[in-house]
Amino acid sequence: MCLTDKIRTPALFARPHRWGGSDLRGRLRKVHDIDPAFTALPLRALADAALTRARELGAEHADFRLERIRSQTLRLHDAALETALDADDVGLSVRVVKDGTWGFAAGIDLTAAGAARVAEQAVEVAAVARAVNREPIELAPEPAHGERTWVSSYETDPFDVPTGDKIALLADWSRGLLADDRVDHVDATLLQVKENKFFADLAGTVTIQQRVRLHPVVNAVGIADGVFDTMRTLAPPAGYGWEWLTGAHWDWDGELARIPELLAEKLAAPSVEAGRYDIVVDPSNLWLTIHESIGHATELDRALGYEAAYAGTSFATPDKLGNLQYGSKVMNITGDRTTEHGLATIGYDDEGVETQSFEIVSGGLFTGYQTDRRIARLTGAERSNGCAFADAASSMPIQRMANVSLQPARNGPSTDELISGVDRGIYIVGDKSWSIDMQRYNFQFTGQRFYRIENGRLAGQLRDVAYQATTTDFWNSMEAVGGERTYVLGGAFNCGKGQPGQVAPVSHGCPSALFRGVNILNTLQEAGQ
Repeated sequence: MCLTDKIRTPALFARPHRWGGSDLRGRLRKVHDIDPAFTALPLRALADAALTRARELGAEHADFRLERIRSQTLRLHDAALETALDADDVGLSVRVVKDGTWGFAAGIDLTAAGAARVAEQAVEVAAVARAVNREPIELAPEPAHGERTWVSSYETDPFDVPTGDKIALLADWSRGLLADDRVDHVDATLLQVKENKFFADLAGTVTIQQRVRLHPVVNAVGIADGVFDTMRTLAPPAGYGWEWLTGAHWDWDGELARIPELLAEKLAAPSVEAGRYDIVVDPSNLWLTIHESIGHATELDRALGYEAAYAGTSFATPDKLGNLQYGSKVMNITGDRTTEHGLATIGYDDEGVETQSFEIVSGGLFTGYQTDRRIARLTGAERSNGCAFADAASSMPIQRMANVSLQPARNGPSTDELISGVDRGIYIVGDKSWSIDMQRYNFQFTGQRFYRIENGRLAGQLRDVAYQATTTDFWNSMEAVGGERTYVLGGAFNCGKGQPGQVAPVSHGCPSALFRGVNILNTLQEAGQ
């Protein structure tokens, strides 16, 4: 392994505090200030106290985070409110490297004395862990960025919208569906998060950041002739504000109006005949396959075996880097923590690394991993690509997923044009259940709805469909990807990893794509029914 120079620790906060620096706020939207309830906290004084104490105790590295995470969950069943949950979590943490060993501690005492105590506890943890540490902790270098402010791209803070207005909108949507005889029940959910983070380290980076995200879901239930099934909206979670629900960026009225007919057709659809089919996969389904078979597989800590307890390691081991034909030549995958409205998008990660876009698969060839500073240093990389994240102040940052996305073909085909190239196949729309092995290699995915393709045309829905493959067989069977107009940014709020477990939001963009000769299972037959 190639080891680089140790990180320098210059004088801490040598000048008076001024927010500003380079303003990396999101584009194409109303400009927001950092929430004054957050900036009113004694951020600078707490960081000074914690980092000064960590340095006095001999830490080679120390970083400080203070976070406020506001969340709201609303759930309605049949237009009646069932859950309205508001949470507001505030805390601070200190992470150190002392004698080549990690130390971490967190607390909720937002005083200078409390911050200094947390730093002392972090150093004590490192001292205890030193006896069992098998390898010294070294971090890849990162330039000191000075003071930086970053705010995500959104127009209306969802926490500025009265809760009653949100409930009324979900109830209106639900009642509109319930008015149709083909719909028996409706569940509507809205998850909202506003995340503020302050970060400072001994190297001289100081960041204050704010981002919001929303996840609305409407799920209709139908029962006909003893058959039960559901039809859910395809609108993905996104790094937007309240405007995501007002129709400015997603055709909610159009999608909700189609659900009763789609649900009725699904309930009456025939069960699929298992076998080999060509499939066209819509972005509303393909994002999840990317997440499980590429996103997790190319996390370098997982590939090296440092992450194994939660969902296993990875078949994409370092000996395959630059050698493995991960997919066909039309496959180009990027990791990107700067994608506008992406759920994993941020200006600086939780180690003070400026976020970037980077290559993972190029022309089907496996070319890159996602890294944090420790894992990058272990493998001799010059720099982390900014993938450290902690889901709360009480959590230690670990390597987490960027917005990992399949790139569309320039001036490429529409979804209809991809379908027209299939004689016998299936068009798959929307995500549902999935299963993948502990090496991210053998998998099975279902979906919201499936359409039979005959002679290049859709010929009605099918039921009980799952597609099954190994990761490399599947991606090498990809013959064509759609153009920019088919590209959609999907994602999830709740990607799990680590022990103790943490959750992280992440987006995956992709176009529609055509795959040849994929194994299709009948899920009823597989279940032995």
